[in-house]
Amino acid sequence: MAESSLAEPPSPTKITYVDGEPATITLRRCCLESNLDGVKKRHVFEADTVDIGATSDNDLVLTDDTVSRNHCRIFKEGEAFLVRDLGSTNGTFINRVRVREAWLKPGCALTLGKTELRFSPVDERLRIVPSDKERLGGLIGKDSRMRAIYAMIERIAPTDTTVVVTGETGTGKEVVARALHDLSRRQRGPFIVFDCGAVPENLIESELFGHEKGAFTGATSSRQGVFEMAQGGTVFLDELGELSLDLQPKLLRVLEQREVKRVGGVRPTKVNVRVVAATNRDLEAEMRAGRFREDLYYRLNVVRLELPPLRARPGDVALLVRHFLSHGAYNELPGGGRRVRGISRAALEQLYAHGWPGNVRELSNVVERAISFAETDEIRLEDLPDSIAGHSSAPFVADPTNVDGRMPGFAPPDVHGAFKDAKDQWVQSFEREYIESLLRRNDGNISHAAREAKIDRKYFRKLMKKYGITA
Repeated sequence: MAESSLAEPPSPTKITYVDGEPATITLRRCCLESNLDGVKKRHVFEADTVDIGATSDNDLVLTDDTVSRNHCRIFKEGEAFLVRDLGSTNGTFINRVRVREAWLKPGCALTLGKTELRFSPVDERLRIVPSDKERLGGLIGKDSRMRAIYAMIERIAPTDTTVVVTGETGTGKEVVARALHDLSRRQRGPFIVFDCGAVPENLIESELFGHEKGAFTGATSSRQGVFEMAQGGTVFLDELGELSLDLQPKLLRVLEQREVKRVGGVRPTKVNVRVVAATNRDLEAEMRAGRFREDLYYRLNVVRLELPPLRARPGDVALLVRHFLSHGAYNELPGGGRRVRGISRAALEQLYAHGWPGNVRELSNVVERAISFAETDEIRLEDLPDSIAGHSSAPFVADPTNVDGRMPGFAPPDVHGAFKDAKDQWVQSFEREYIESLLRRNDGNISHAAREAKIDRKYFRKLMKKYGITA
């Protein structure tokens, strides 16, 4: 394989801040210039993948009869571009050297059959001026960082650019993915969420790519996978860092080839989807540690949106609380009114002072809990959890609405039995309540709960099965 002098793709586009202000970013596009029959044309592509060939299903159609039906594909890795020959009859050449796969250097000549194209990347420089909005879709916040993210979403949503959303648990990564979908040309298509950490490893390949009848025990019929079901829409891959190494090449194939092959299948199926991925892991560190493929990392990480934690934007707490009071289903009265209409200054000051390790999701849970305890139409200090209100820790209480991080209570063991039996009873009661408490606090996300407990996800599932607990 011939390669240009560009040996390593640059890092992905990312919103960064200098003294609180967003920096200028650059979105790189693929540009191909042609000179057919003396007519010069310039083709600029916003998509991450560009197919070139003689048939109409290509992004760039060439009428040259020496060009194959599906001749070659150009795709983006980071901010660089790679060309791959698709088994063409007459070959793909860069500067008259035949290649199977190679990096494209700015200004190089790309020859397909008798047609010569001149490649050059086009850089679109954008100053991310924070939006004047306080919300975008389901995202809420007037902090400058959030408003900069709104501006970025509005700019990249109409394109098919692959986006990776990073941030702590509970910051709203899925909400960003939904906003990207709703503002895109794919808004009428499906929006499918797939949590890579919530599906058992032995089923994840079938769930993602589908399977044929008889592919494995229990496969009594053929089934579409996530990518086929999302045809024409968007796939949101949550917890991407949980995807095993043996499945990562198959995801890479989907991104590069725009096709999937079902488990037990022979023929690949073309798919037309946009991929938005999210993780709270440092994928760069995972890549260096050998737990995440380098080629997949660069293929995915075209544009990266990093969501700030709630503690970094405390001024948005009041705005979020008002939203939860106005729109939360848990605050609705049978007649359609609102059970709680406001929050006292003392309670709001305590919310400002809290560190919010669970971010917006934790705040939503705290507001829901406070509403259930409120005796008036206002959330008061005493309605908040002790860990936030600043009260001394209370004994464990068996309360299904407990979201303040304390373990719910469980019945004492039978002191009249044998020590071993009493101990077993106590341990089982503890395990059951502990698992249920973690799942509640993490909105049923098994990966998040297992990580908080610092135990293996498989063992966490084993405990769930032992006590008949479902997410």
